[in-house]
Amino acid sequence: MRVCRAAAALGLAVAAWAQPVKPTPGAELFDFVWNRINDNHWDPAYLESIGWNAVRDELRPKAAAASEAEARAIVREMIGRLKQSHFALISFDLAEILARDPDAGGAGSVGIEGVIADGAAFVLHVEPGSPAEKAGVKRGWEIVSVRGRQLAPGLARLAKERGSRPAGLMEAAFLRNRLSGHVGQAIPFRFLDASGRPVARSLQAAPERGVFAGVGLMPPAPLWFESRRVAPDAGYVRFNLFLDPARIMPQFADAVRGCLKDCAGMIIDIRGNSGGLGVLAMGFAGWFIDKPDQQLGVMHRRALPLKFVVNPRPEIFERKLAILMDGASVSTAEIFAGGMQDLKRARIFGTRSAGAALPSMVEQLPNGDLLQYAVANYVSASGRTLEGTGVTPDAVVRHTRQSLRQGRDLVLDAALDWIHASPTDSRR
Repeated sequence: MRVCRAAAALGLAVAAWAQPVKPTPGAELFDFVWNRINDNHWDPAYLESIGWNAVRDELRPKAAAASEAEARAIVREMIGRLKQSHFALISFDLAEILARDPDAGGAGSVGIEGVIADGAAFVLHVEPGSPAEKAGVKRGWEIVSVRGRQLAPGLARLAKERGSRPAGLMEAAFLRNRLSGHVGQAIPFRFLDASGRPVARSLQAAPERGVFAGVGLMPPAPLWFESRRVAPDAGYVRFNLFLDPARIMPQFADAVRGCLKDCAGMIIDIRGNSGGLGVLAMGFAGWFIDKPDQQLGVMHRRALPLKFVVNPRPEIFERKLAILMDGASVSTAEIFAGGMQDLKRARIFGTRSAGAALPSMVEQLPNGDLLQYAVANYVSASGRTLEGTGVTPDAVVRHTRQSLRQGRDLVLDAALDWIHASPTDSRR
């Protein structure tokens, strides 16, 4: 049985990595899930209040007499009795869709960042100097297939699974896995260009950008940071993980200091950010909060609660601050955005975040199913519980097929329009 401890630091990180070993009897499946939740839930008093032991006594006999498929439904009913998010049993067939393509793997990238719009996959960004840029791939091209496999069936399955919830983590994992490969591997793509014409490209995967960083038992992942001006008076920062403080904090500080004198506003882009260390959220916030004793929120654990206290910097950026986010903004990214929104120090643009703010574990069962369970509860500065609901942007902005084909980033455009609108003070 394998444990994905990266999820404890980064929020939900769904991945499948093995074939099923054997069918799991219903009682064994039920006991495994019940015990994991019972032993790791942050509030034993809450479990007692909902009669967690009684739930086991009621449902376990049913699971013991059930087929594996029926037992899954009973386990999901048990999980539903919690009335809390971030607890899930993901069946093996869905895990297979989320897994890396059988021909993919490795630490290679073609330099494409994908996004879902109108039920299809599109190119949102092309990394400068990447194989995709050199091959002439453009923002807004629809990604039809990779390695000869159509993306549409997998996207349709994921859409059915999430129901009315917005696209987010599962779609992001699906696209990242399909767009990766071994370094040096030639990956065939089929696109539709801005005019809807078919385009075929073979892109050779290059090493992923960034420097590998990790924390604790989390396997190292490539961390990258970028900053630039997106307008003469607007700074822009984007990074994919809240990791490696010794590296990323000085880069962030340089970006803010470069905007202190002549920027009307700054944009922090955490779309697709997988979270990481909470201390970085506090450190970044200190560049924009001038009052002491402010908090981004509190993480409640079985041990002592963790308070996300902001310590103001000697130099403060006081003008407009925009934060860009989407359904794949997770964990510490949500804590940062939600806290800054509650403190009325930033305006949020994009789509609702993943609602996966809690530290969680993802374990694989012998039959290939995945179990996710939370081990703490986060409450924002205003008393909101972000888990399951996420951070709702002040300005909801969604990509469309038309805007992407026009090469536009509507979320970034909306943030720039706000920065350039009057008044120019720092409040929302």
